[in-house]
Amino acid sequence: MGQRTPLYDLHLALGAKLVDFGGWDMPLHYGSQVEEHHQVRRDCGVFDVSHMTVVDVAGPDAQAYLQQLLANDVARLEASGKALYSGMLNAQGGVIDDLIVYRNDGEQGLAYRVVVNAATRDKDLAWMRQQCEGFSVQLDERAELAMLAIQGPKARARVAELVSPARAELIQHLAPFHGLAQGNWFIARTGYTGEDGLEIILPADQGVAFFNELVGAGISPIGLGARDTLRLEAGMNLYGQDMDEQTSPLAANMAWSVAWNPPTRAFIGRAALAAQKAAGVQAKLVGLVLEERGVLRAHQVVRVDGVGEGEITSGSFSPTLGKSIALARVPAATGERAEVEIRGKWYPVRVVKPLFVRHGKALI
Repeated sequence: MGQRTPLYDLHLALGAKLVDFGGWDMPLHYGSQVEEHHQVRRDCGVFDVSHMTVVDVAGPDAQAYLQQLLANDVARLEASGKALYSGMLNAQGGVIDDLIVYRNDGEQGLAYRVVVNAATRDKDLAWMRQQCEGFSVQLDERAELAMLAIQGPKARARVAELVSPARAELIQHLAPFHGLAQGNWFIARTGYTGEDGLEIILPADQGVAFFNELVGAGISPIGLGARDTLRLEAGMNLYGQDMDEQTSPLAANMAWSVAWNPPTRAFIGRAALAAQKAAGVQAKLVGLVLEERGVLRAHQVVRVDGVGEGEITSGSFSPTLGKSIALARVPAATGERAEVEIRGKWYPVRVVKPLFVRHGKALI
C-alpha cells in the first residue's frame, strides 16, 4: 500500500482506477483517459495533486539561499505573488528536481513557497536542508496542505462561481504565473497541461469538500493518465524521464530557465554548465511526430542519418492531434528528419520543436 492523499476515499467513490505513482496511490483515470484529456482541452477538469510537496522558505537569508540553490534567480521575483520555474542542480549540473517557486511575503517580510515533485520528496528535502548551512533560513514542509489543479479554458470562470467573492476577485485579476494567498488558501495561475487554469493549495481538511463541490458543479475529475498526455502535448518535462541527476538542463530544453546574470551569482552547478557551454552541448531535447500508424514510447532508439543515435524520453498517442508524439534526446546536429525503431522496424519521424499543443491549438 502506498501513501494516500486526503482525497483517496473520494477517488474510490468516484470509480477511479488507482495506480502507484512515486509511492503514492493515485487515480490513473475515472473511466476514460482519452475523454478526460479532451475535457481539459475543451472545458476544464480537476486533478488531485496533493502528493506534491510544498515547502515554505523564510528567514533573513531566504533570497540568498535560493539564489545559490536554484539555477534560475529568485531576485527576478520583484513582487510578492510572482513565480518562476527552475531546476535544482547538483554540482555536476545534473537536475535533482524541477520546481516552481513563488514569492510569498508574510508578516516577517521576504519569503517564498516552493513546490517540488512527489517522487523526489525525500532527496529534495535532504538536499535543501543540507544547503542551509551558512544561511539564516527556515524550511517548513507543509504536509498539512492539499493541492488541487483545475485546468482548462473555462477553469477560472467555473471556479470563480463556486468560491467566496474575495477569492473570485483574486482569480479574475490573477496574472499568469502568479500565486497569492487569500485567507488560508493559496491560489496560483499555473499548471501542467498547456491550458489556462489554477493550482489551489488549501488545508487538507478542506480539500475533500472543495473537490466534491467542483465535481458536483460538473467539473470532471481527471487522472494522471490524461495529465501525462496533456503535459506531453505541451512539451513539459517529466522528472525521471526527460531529465534526471545525470542530465544537464542544457540538454533537456531547460536552458531558458538558467539565469546567467549576474555573473557573480554562484548557483550550484554553474561551473559545470559553463564548462558544457564552452565545450559545446552535445545533445538536445526535441519533439518527434510519427506520421504513420504506431505508438512512440520511452526508450525507443532514434536514428539520425549521418549524425548518430538518440533515445525517446517520453512518448504517447496524442488525443488532440490524433498522432503519436514524443520527446527525444538526440545529437545536437539533428535536423528535421529521423527514424525510430518500433518492434524491430524503422519508422520515419518528423523532428519539431518540443511543443505540440498550447491553449488547445496545434503548433506543428
